[in-house]
Amino acid sequence: MGWREFLYLAVPAGMFALLVGVVVYVCGRKRRDRLESPKHRMLDED
Repeated sequence: MGWREFLYLAVPAGMFALLVGVVVYVCGRKRRDRLESPKHRMLDED
């Protein structure tokens, strides 16, 4: 397997790993309240 075939496998795998990392970072328990609060604020009656 040459370097070109390796890149064809490594680049999409790296992009997928990056996507999974971003999703895990954003949906973490510490950030969930901060992300959900605007939704609840919008539904509150004034």
